[in-house]
Amino acid sequence: MASARPAGTNLLSDLPSRLAAPLLAGATARSLTADEVLFMAGDPGDGLYRVDDGLLKVSIASASGAERILAILGPGSIVGDLAIIDGLPRSATVTALRDCKLRFLSRAAFEKFAAAEPAIYKYLLNVMAARLRDTDQIVAAGSFLPLKGRGARALLDLAHAFGNDVGAGRVVIRQKLSQTDLAAMAGIARENVSRIMNEWIRGKVVTRLSGYYCLEDPKKLQREIDV
Repeated sequence: MASARPAGTNLLSDLPSRLAAPLLAGATARSLTADEVLFMAGDPGDGLYRVDDGLLKVSIASASGAERILAILGPGSIVGDLAIIDGLPRSATVTALRDCKLRFLSRAAFEKFAAAEPAIYKYLLNVMAARLRDTDQIVAAGSFLPLKGRGARALLDLAHAFGNDVGAGRVVIRQKLSQTDLAAMAGIARENVSRIMNEWIRGKVVTRLSGYYCLEDPKKLQREIDV
């Protein structure tokens, strides 16, 4: 995440329907408009949210205000699930990239449900394991990949989460992103992203279609990661 990532394993999509439906039965609906903050790092961790529609950005900021995007989460994802386990303050800031419809499940409601259905902890453990694997990959990418590799990973992860195959191996990322966004996902300076993207555009590796990035040669981007 380092580049953005799709939601990956998440609690609610992996639950059998006999557990998922009653768990969400008491959830509260919540809507966000684009750019609205769901919660800030340091806010009380009082429960989790399920994304029914829209996109969320999970990020952290340095003392100087520099942003690092940890994840972009779409429909079916959950966010804030660490609070279900430890009840500690939020570890990251979550913001709507576009209008969102969510459902909120309080920690108290989850614990009441889990007391009757302890099997749910097995699925929660799978979520935590997937997040730990993601963290391992972030650390490895930031430690070992060159700048181009980090940029390529950000694009490929976005393509995996939000890509549309338009034929001949070409993939359009159906989410408009600025170079500042890509820099925050890849964990590199925006100036470096600009230089790398210009090189890839000149080489027909990446193009822009109506404001969307199109990966013309995903295999070449993959080779930047495999070096």
